[in-house]
Amino acid sequence: QVQLVESGGGLVQAGGSLRLSCAASGRTFSMYVMGWFRQAPGKEREFVAAITRSGGTVDYADSVKGRFTISRDNAKNTLWLQMNSLKTEDTAVYYCAVGRTWTRGESEYDYWGQGTQVTVAS
Repeated sequence: QVQLVESGGGLVQAGGSLRLSCAASGRTFSMYVMGWFRQAPGKEREFVAAITRSGGTVDYADSVKGRFTISRDNAKNTLWLQMNSLKTEDTAVYYCAVGRTWTRGESEYDYWGQGTQVTVAS
């Protein structure tokens, strides 16, 4: 079992920045691929970013590429998502997740946090 707790969400003006954190406990953090997903009101949950076990490879959805940065510290069992140049369309609940496969597919992720709300005002 892995427990995940996100934090760092909030209300920000368009163009601003937020940094989300995901604290993990349970099984060895470094065993897992980590990902961020988001779900906007009335929409399906979608992939945002992923990072390999070592942190050496990352992947981003086209909609956030160049604005968001995913990173991790295995010694601290923590995952981050730095979000810059935020847009109103980034408004969503953001979830971190862990999985064993390098993929964008949420069905391949085994454990999920409860989510943190990000609201970007115009």
